[in-house]
Amino acid sequence: MKIFHTSTDDQFGFALVKEEINEALLKNDPPAAAAKITKLMMKEKNITLNIAITGEAGSGKSTFVNALRDLSDGDEGAAPTGVTETTMKVTEYPHPKYPNVTLWDLPGIGTTKFPADEYLKLVGFEKFDFFIIISDTRFRENDVKLAQEIQRMKKKLYFVRSKIDNNMRAERRKRDFSADEALTKIREDCVNNLKKLGVESPQVFLVSSFELRLYDFSLLHETLEEDLPEHQRDALLFATSSISLEIINKKKAAFQSRIKYNAFLSAAAGGVPIPLLPETIDVSMMAAVVTQYVDGFGLDKPSLERLAANTGVPYSDLCDVMKSSLAKQEIDKGQIMKVLTSLAQTAVLQATGEAAKWIPVFGFAAGMSLSFCTTYTALNYFLDTLAEDALKVFERALSGNK
Repeated sequence: MKIFHTSTDDQFGFALVKEEINEALLKNDPPAAAAKITKLMMKEKNITLNIAITGEAGSGKSTFVNALRDLSDGDEGAAPTGVTETTMKVTEYPHPKYPNVTLWDLPGIGTTKFPADEYLKLVGFEKFDFFIIISDTRFRENDVKLAQEIQRMKKKLYFVRSKIDNNMRAERRKRDFSADEALTKIREDCVNNLKKLGVESPQVFLVSSFELRLYDFSLLHETLEEDLPEHQRDALLFATSSISLEIINKKKAAFQSRIKYNAFLSAAAGGVPIPLLPETIDVSMMAAVVTQYVDGFGLDKPSLERLAANTGVPYSDLCDVMKSSLAKQEIDKGQIMKVLTSLAQTAVLQATGEAAKWIPVFGFAAGMSLSFCTTYTALNYFLDTLAEDALKVFERALSGNK
């Protein structure tokens, strides 16, 4: 009997730990199960993802690195940008919210210090999980040499045609302008040029680092997800800005899959319930989890301010569409307790069918059962509310400054 789903991808031992959790639960050993769940969560937290961004000098590598880290050029901690080559050494930029995900800004291939034939060795290709090769015009011979060498080393690589927003502004001046035709022309030009240089079946993603929600970035993200090992997909997902309805919904599903673990840890703490709320609830843990939701959906104040600046939609307008009082601010225990009490008083926190179905499996005592159901139902409430807010913010930002 399997209680929690296990994966065939066991590079970091996830399947083994989940089997150990199953065994502890079947033996009705909550302390052992809690220890194994904590171990699993630590493993997930420590998953690393190293993304190399490379290409010729001036292709927009640094701006793309900043965009992937949800930063604007000039923000504190952003990669320096300029009209000439600004990356003179291999530079790591951890994601500000998810430091386990690191973007590596590599010097332009073919520069004096990094000649094409020694490039991969000099930048230390072994540590990167995949490469993104960027060009703001046509991909050139050096790009292809690099791509072929990366493939020889059995690493994944992706071609990104940058600065598409500039091209589209120029195309709009034409009398017979068609966005779809313009994008198709740019893409086909890049693909045909790569084929001429010896790349078989190349796929090129058209991206604007200033408007990730447009063009091919969502397709790029989807492709990366498909190609990455299972244990790294969520790391990429959480580090990606909530630029589409699909990504928001995927984040919600990923967060939701962890709720049973958090609820179990709360219940396994033991204790006797008090009126309305069980004292076994770990409010600090719940505050930390809700903070993850806020950060993951980009509902924290810095993210909302950057979104307002990038879209021209006033910050106050973005805030106005949100229902939750937990967004836009740091989460503390007092806020969580206030919401929990309100939910309990309105009889929302009940042993619902979804939460209660775990109780016979876990073999909880009465107090632990109440704690599990309370935490499980509350976290689902917080997640549903914040995911709905994320969708509203996305739609408001997409509508522009009206």
